[in-house]
Amino acid sequence: MEHGFHPLTELFDQLGLPSDAASIDAFVAQHCPLDYAIALADAPFWTVAQAQFIRETLEADADWAEAVDHLDALLR
Repeated sequence: MEHGFHPLTELFDQLGLPSDAASIDAFVAQHCPLDYAIALADAPFWTVAQAQFIRETLEADADWAEAVDHLDALLR
């Protein structure tokens, strides 16, 4: 059963990315700042599957949406 809160580390796991603190910091540093005109799911660094997960999560306001919003804020 899924729980309502997913930390950023779990989001990175879900996206198939390294999820330790140093890797998350490196990902953010590499990809920010993301232009506000680009939706997070449309960022060029995602795979098709990653972008689809992000898009569907936000559209459905799923349990993962808070973690996705957190990542979005970090990248801006």
